[in-house]
Amino acid sequence: MRIAMIGTGYVGLVSGACFADFGHQVTCVDKDGDKIAALLRGEIPIFEPGLDALVAANVRAKRLDFTTDLSRPVAEADAVFIAVGTPSRRGDGHADLSYVHAAAREIAAALSGFTVVVTKSTVPVGTGDEVERLIREVNPSADVVVASNPEFLREGAAIRDFKFPDRIVVGTSDERGRKVLGDVYRPLSLNQAPLMFTARRTAELIKYAANAFLATKITFINEIADLAEKVGADVQEVARGIGLDNRIGSKFLHAGPGFGGSCFPKDTRALVKIALDHDVQLRIVEAVLAVNDNRKRAMARKVLNAAGGNLRGKTVAVLGLTFKPDTDDMREAPSLPLITGLLDMGAKVRAHDPVGIEQARKELPDIEYCEDPYDCLRGADAMVIVTEWVQYRTLDLERVKAAMAQPVVVDLRNIYRRDDMEALGFIYDSVGRGSDTAV
Repeated sequence: MRIAMIGTGYVGLVSGACFADFGHQVTCVDKDGDKIAALLRGEIPIFEPGLDALVAANVRAKRLDFTTDLSRPVAEADAVFIAVGTPSRRGDGHADLSYVHAAAREIAAALSGFTVVVTKSTVPVGTGDEVERLIREVNPSADVVVASNPEFLREGAAIRDFKFPDRIVVGTSDERGRKVLGDVYRPLSLNQAPLMFTARRTAELIKYAANAFLATKITFINEIADLAEKVGADVQEVARGIGLDNRIGSKFLHAGPGFGGSCFPKDTRALVKIALDHDVQLRIVEAVLAVNDNRKRAMARKVLNAAGGNLRGKTVAVLGLTFKPDTDDMREAPSLPLITGLLDMGAKVRAHDPVGIEQARKELPDIEYCEDPYDCLRGADAMVIVTEWVQYRTLDLERVKAAMAQPVVVDLRNIYRRDDMEALGFIYDSVGRGSDTAV
């Protein structure tokens, strides 16, 4: 089938490359001429494991192409996917749909023959209705079905998630639309991926509800971690104990410095706003947002306490800047409020990240960056692990201790064992693992 993918951001580029790998003919469209020129040169604008090889292979096979002009790809397409950004609107937390609406108008002008237009961007309930209205306003004679097909990709594992999904949600009540999207995803039938057809508004709400629920699990275990520290319990064992209950499950029960990234903060805020617009109050989701924001700020105080209550003039080495491993995404990363808090306390901050330094410089231009974690630790009064990159799990701890001025380690991801660290002479603090001496 012929597919036009509007937008070459994270969702659009991964989805376009995977569709091409299924054997479809895919053209990815973006208004950013520099980005398209870079893609045509084989340069990938985001870090996602395996994506560069996947794009290169399908470009060589002539199944994947890039352009700034959507006219021809849309006119020739069986399905057009809208995968543009929907950031939080400045000032009120609503999703900014200006890019979606602009794409809908341009698509409408280029449509030729029967086409399914699919919103893959994360959009509020009812956006499909507005996209359809805009298309018919611009092109009243268009033979078009507007559907919703939300993405459920994890950064760092997006290609596997696309090819081996838990489910594929398609929101349309039109039989022609169902057939086209069934054909688009037919290659996944061998993986027995459940294809769920539902109404368009239901599909739009599924995406927000899923992200809000996962954010709630993270926030819940973070609050339990605070209690565990006070009562002398181990939150990791608590998480395992409740996660073995198949009604709860073990995923997203890892205590840490709070959730970040491009999805959970933005989508939970948008869901609250959607609910308020319909006179519904989502008190649990509102609490999740408040607790998560407070937690990120509290992490700097955790470092302060571990370092003896005074950071003025001291050097803090921060390991890990991106919101999670295997991505260069700095959006709403816990490192940002943490480092800001440390600077406000008078600390000097030195930082390392395997791939996120270039992006981090845009957000934190006034700290020192190091290309090697051991250089980052040299002379530091405290080490803080913020992102659980695998490189930090295998550090030579004897070398770490020798490099530091003071052997203070604050492990916000619980990647080390307290007994091991204290045996090596570190002053060690982690998240939700209370003292063994507590009763």
